[in-house]
Amino acid sequence: MATAAQWIEGARPRTLPNAIAPVLVGTGAAASLDLAVWWKALLALIVSLALIVGVNFANDYSDGIRGTDDDRVGPLRLVGSKLVSPGAVKAAAISCFAVAAVAGFVLAATTAWWLVAVGVFCIIGAWFYTGGKKPYGYSGFGEIAVFIFFGLIAVLGTQFVQAERVDLAGLAGAIAIGSFSSAVLVANNLRDIPTDTESGKITLAVRLGDAKTRTLHVILLAVPFVATLLLILRTPWALLGLLALPLAIRANAPLRSGGQGMALIPALRDTGLAMLVWGAATAVALSLA
Repeated sequence: MATAAQWIEGARPRTLPNAIAPVLVGTGAAASLDLAVWWKALLALIVSLALIVGVNFANDYSDGIRGTDDDRVGPLRLVGSKLVSPGAVKAAAISCFAVAAVAGFVLAATTAWWLVAVGVFCIIGAWFYTGGKKPYGYSGFGEIAVFIFFGLIAVLGTQFVQAERVDLAGLAGAIAIGSFSSAVLVANNLRDIPTDTESGKITLAVRLGDAKTRTLHVILLAVPFVATLLLILRTPWALLGLLALPLAIRANAPLRSGGQGMALIPALRDTGLAMLVWGAATAVALSLA
């Protein structure tokens, strides 16, 4: 029987910046148009948090029943460690998706009904990342999915439900957050190359190999700071985004030094923190525009 602390660890709280940062940036982009709606921002945050916890439980369930997590290196997995039954973890994932669906339905009802289709697309994407007979996360498309769902859709969706339009500032923020989110997954999958290769999980890291995956992490971390320079065209306050640069440099340090296995865990943490700091700073900057 898993404890409450183990359930929390199984929800992968270190991934929460991937859910919080896009809502911050999307709300900042809406505020830059003087169209921020705070209760909608809160609902968007509930959707984003529920989706990421849901996909984490769904991955735990799907990877666990396949045996992918039997010999993993890294944080606790509930099914793989046999602490929780697969059915219970599956139910937790579905419950999270239901919360996201309810909050998303309210946003759609008060903004545009076609957003319901976007929500359905997100939930399907979350489940089939590692679920189903041919999960796309096992074919090297995980980073692209993360970029789309927790970058483009999350940021631009947050801006749209408040401002009922998107703009270039929102798009720049979406690309930046999507790159950060993808960098988190790149670091995670770099760590798991040996076990993923053995279990037949062909991630992008497995396809690229160790050296190219480390280079990709650097490139993805650089993109948000290019976006910062572009956002200066909207407001000089965008330079606040550079506050995240030391964290980004620290996040890449374990990869530059050739770290393997557990030595790469700090890279995941610091990439997420860099994203959160960049997102918060940029949201403030856009609000002041």
